[in-house]
Amino acid sequence: MNKRGPIIIIEDDIDDQDILNDIFKELKYDNKVIFFGDSVKALEFLTDTEIEPFLVLSDINMPKLNGMELREKVHNNEDLRLKSIPYLFFSTSAEQKHVIDAYSRSIQGFFVKPNNYEKLKEVVTKIVEYWQECESPNYIKNAQ
Repeated sequence: MNKRGPIIIIEDDIDDQDILNDIFKELKYDNKVIFFGDSVKALEFLTDTEIEPFLVLSDINMPKLNGMELREKVHNNEDLRLKSIPYLFFSTSAEQKHVIDAYSRSIQGFFVKPNNYEKLKEVVTKIVEYWQECESPNYIKNAQ
């Protein structure tokens, strides 16, 4: 996990993108935030770039390739799996089937987007700060 890498947000709702963009600007994390409104383009970016993202926050309900399908492709890609990129779902609802499917695909977290700005900012803060503190195999190994 590259704690200095960009935070990738895969969200097809422009209003949600704008709100999340405002929140990340307010929080002033050093990480660049990259938005994708299209999960296919996000997958292309993740597989074609040398950049190691810090986090992926993905919506579930998206056209073309839904969040579950995207997660499956990321998880099955050995190069991406070795980068130890935390992959979390950030959705407007948490249907039990989606939560079960997510964790069966080795998701690292499933969060419901609150519709209150301050609460959403709190959730984003908790997510980012948790992963900033978390260790990952490839960076512990390189530190020794």
